[in-house]
Amino acid sequence: MATVTVGAVRERAPGERRVALVPEAVTLLRRAGLDVLIETGAGSGAWFTDADYTAAGATVVPPDDLYARADAVLCVAAPDPETSGALRAGQTLIGLLEPLRHPALIKDLTTRGVRTVNLDLLPRTLSRAQSMDALTSQANVAGYKAALLAADSYDRFLPMLTTAAGTMRPAQVLVLGAGVAGLQAIATARRLGAVVSAYDVRPASRGEVESLGARFLDVRRPPEGEPGTERGGYARELTEAEQQAQREALDAYIARSDIVITTAQVPGRKPPLLVTASVLERMQPGSVVVDLAASELGGNVENSEPDKTAVLDNGVTVIGAGRLPSAMATAASTAYARNLVALLRHLVSDGELVLDPADEITGALLGGETS
Repeated sequence: MATVTVGAVRERAPGERRVALVPEAVTLLRRAGLDVLIETGAGSGAWFTDADYTAAGATVVPPDDLYARADAVLCVAAPDPETSGALRAGQTLIGLLEPLRHPALIKDLTTRGVRTVNLDLLPRTLSRAQSMDALTSQANVAGYKAALLAADSYDRFLPMLTTAAGTMRPAQVLVLGAGVAGLQAIATARRLGAVVSAYDVRPASRGEVESLGARFLDVRRPPEGEPGTERGGYARELTEAEQQAQREALDAYIARSDIVITTAQVPGRKPPLLVTASVLERMQPGSVVVDLAASELGGNVENSEPDKTAVLDNGVTVIGAGRLPSAMATAASTAYARNLVALLRHLVSDGELVLDPADEITGALLGGETS
């Protein structure tokens, strides 16, 4: 019987420390009957050595061998031109390929006969797909790390402390966006002792926010009615009028917060602007703003830049934190690899990689090829 061979490549994007497979995942894939190749040094950024992979049953090979032998190439982020150019017709590329941001890459690969499985397009509302949901696993890491990063950058205590020197008031933390990352940021800030408030354009998220011990902000509804979500569980992009109404309603809450964590993103599109330069000027010295949406497309915070920290003239620290999962590469890689194991178990049948567009999950993941 034929055997499917998968190969995990070394990520080459600047600052990217994650890896698509960890040794634990190699063991699981080998038990499922797959052969596993690992590019030399692929796991070093996440503290996994080549020897770790070999002990788990993988074959560590140079990149040329991996591209020549692998039926499916596994990555975390969209590959660079060198990596994508090495792929051959008949192969399958699996990863967080962001087809809406990289349509030229997807088109080039499709034209050359390379199939693309885009984890970004997973139908998140399907219960049987949840174990494959890499966006959720990585957002959990990002939300957790965002709260820790904010606490580390804030020059006061987060919990209320009563000491011989007097009582220190707890920090007031505001989380904008109650998706996966936002909820994890809320939970982590609460564990650290802060008083947490949160807001989301979806009023239905109130219950989740309050279940974590945070206050859900009641602000004026956008003029076009209650915002919803797109098919598949992804947030839709607000209109400019909705965004303006949202910003005006939130400005007063933002200005009096000690820490603000923004998490609102729309896949493949510019994130909504939630914190303007004018409201940053109204915040108190020492306040911290962490923008999880910061990227080349922009961010939730005006003038925030990805992977950069700026201290404004009034003493407010703005952190563009667009790559937080890479800052916790071991945990993020382990979660991502488990998502890939679940996906590959779904795609591999009788020793073959089956990419059936009629399958509800597979068809959605292949959607980037025709976007």
